[in-house]
Amino acid sequence: MASVLAAVVPVLLALLARSGSPAAAGAATEFVLAGFAGANLTASGAAVVTSSGLLRLTNETNEAFGHGFHPAPLRFKDASTGAPVSFSTTFVVAILPRYPDAHGHGLAFALAPSATVSGAVAGKNLGLFNTSNHLGNGQSEVVAVELDTAMDEEFADINDNHVGVDVNSLKSNCSKPAGYVADAGTVKLNVSLVCGDPLQVWIEYDGASTRLEVTVSPAGVPRPAVPLVSCAVNLSSVVADGTYVGFSAANGAASSSHYVLGWSFRLGGGRAPDLDLSKLPRVPSSRPKKTMHPQLVLALILLAVVALLVVSAGVTLFVVWRRRFTEVEEDWELEYGPHRISYKDLHAATRGFRDVIGAGGFGRVYHGVLRRSGTEVAVKKVAHDSRQGLREFVSEIASMSRLRHRNLVQLLGYCRRRGELILVYDYMVNGSLDKHLFDAENRPALSWERRAKIIRDVAAGLLYLHEEWEQVVVHRDIKASNVLLDTDMNGKLSDFGLARLYDHGSDSQTTHVIGTLGYLAPEMIKTGKATPSADVFAFGAFLLEVACGRRPVESLSNNNADPAGLVDNVLECWKTGRIRDARDPRIGKCDEDDLELVLKLGLLCSHPDPRCRPSMRQVVQVLEGAAPVPETPPEDLGSSGRTFGYYETFDEFLNMFPTTIEVATVTPRLGRTPAPNTST
Repeated sequence: MASVLAAVVPVLLALLARSGSPAAAGAATEFVLAGFAGANLTASGAAVVTSSGLLRLTNETNEAFGHGFHPAPLRFKDASTGAPVSFSTTFVVAILPRYPDAHGHGLAFALAPSATVSGAVAGKNLGLFNTSNHLGNGQSEVVAVELDTAMDEEFADINDNHVGVDVNSLKSNCSKPAGYVADAGTVKLNVSLVCGDPLQVWIEYDGASTRLEVTVSPAGVPRPAVPLVSCAVNLSSVVADGTYVGFSAANGAASSSHYVLGWSFRLGGGRAPDLDLSKLPRVPSSRPKKTMHPQLVLALILLAVVALLVVSAGVTLFVVWRRRFTEVEEDWELEYGPHRISYKDLHAATRGFRDVIGAGGFGRVYHGVLRRSGTEVAVKKVAHDSRQGLREFVSEIASMSRLRHRNLVQLLGYCRRRGELILVYDYMVNGSLDKHLFDAENRPALSWERRAKIIRDVAAGLLYLHEEWEQVVVHRDIKASNVLLDTDMNGKLSDFGLARLYDHGSDSQTTHVIGTLGYLAPEMIKTGKATPSADVFAFGAFLLEVACGRRPVESLSNNNADPAGLVDNVLECWKTGRIRDARDPRIGKCDEDDLELVLKLGLLCSHPDPRCRPSMRQVVQVLEGAAPVPETPPEDLGSSGRTFGYYETFDEFLNMFPTTIEVATVTPRLGRTPAPNTST
């Protein structure tokens, strides 16, 4: 019977695949694959069918994933009622780690909207999700039973050896440590998912009760009577009308070879046929050791010792000669080593660093696509002669690699090579906010609704930095060019190269004045200390910049520039009772009250006395309507015509501190739009 099925099933699958439409729910769909040689299967990524008939989803390649899916979509919902359809499946898998104490992220049986799972990436995302939807913030239409071999706190994993049920997210709805209860027993026996031995998995889904049960045991052990995981999952609300069924596996910084030996599946009620384990292909095993004559062994040992001495002497001489030119890995890199990306991979991702999408005083930014995962990235390459040296580079690594917030651009990794400092970020498709504010010829004007949403996004991110993370993070360079926009025009604060961290309740020890003209708080000139209040001052300039469509300080080389600056102009409009006239004329009709609130809040945040500025928590409360703008007469906000704080001109400002002032004026963008290489 099995041989007949093996011959007939591939033909049926091929006919079904050519039909191009989901199999009808009214008729049961069933197949049995005792090995995958000649099977009609859609394999993608690193997945291949070996000569012995194994479906190998990944080999020992790091940062790789593979898919093996049934080639035709199936209908897991009743066409007339939309009710979920029952299914049953069993399969045998084996996971062989490259090293006993370091292995890939695991394997999953999955229902997905496509056989290639577009946009999925490797590593902890299991080849089924990406950083934009792995926490459930998107309708991915993916349901998976994961055999997870890596613990990730971001997904609340219980350990690095568990079975979980995932619905549109890698945060499992239900999960249990891998194991089983033998027949007539009550004690659970543990199972190692990475032991290398075949394991059998049974999955039963009852459409009437929407109950999904998962059972696991070593291959050859009778099927346990008690399921390991039992979970309520209503497929009618989470899967596509045409859904593909199959397997996915992924590796990260370490690797495993993930194999599927055989697969039986039935859709439409009833149990999937049993697999004949004796007919499944064998998992690769280590080669048997060959014995050698003792004299040959002794000769080889002596030869190895001599060769080792010669090589050691050569290496020693080479190291002494090259020591002065060799980069030494710093102690701080040991903590962030897993985030390191090879220069070769970045060179290939950016087509040799050709696709420039931003440039400025700190270097250039390039668009790239990591070939192994397909992830779009922005690669910031700090110039050799840049003022952002190793200290600022370490700061950005230390802060951004551990910060997690929806309104902060995520740092994905870094690279150091021959003195070059390279950072890799999530790619923001809509570029930086300042391009949308000031590049009027190439972009439509932003509506006030969209500007107000971006303002609130940045405020939420800044509140997280100041009060909600484990340490106080002072950004020190808040401005429109450091606010990036994703696909949905959500605002994300970027570029932490100037950030400083210190513990809550303590004082910042920074005494180096650094920032961008027009956003630099006046007290910074006296104390040089980076404080949250100085960030609030810069945020106030940012509020006025967004609302008025003007930079806080116009170019000093422009003879027509207004020397009073944006703050003084808005303040003058307020004093004469026409503060709304200061807005960007391109905005058009909008919520005038909300616009006025932002203008007044921007002036309050720009107060020359840091004691009078609100905290970011108060700012967020005002923006969310939970608190009014504090009543402050406009006369109390005056700066006596001093655009740069307590000094009449910027020349005087520079002369007061000729050796310590360092001003960063242009920051590389992490979006696609090219920017000129200019600086103030």
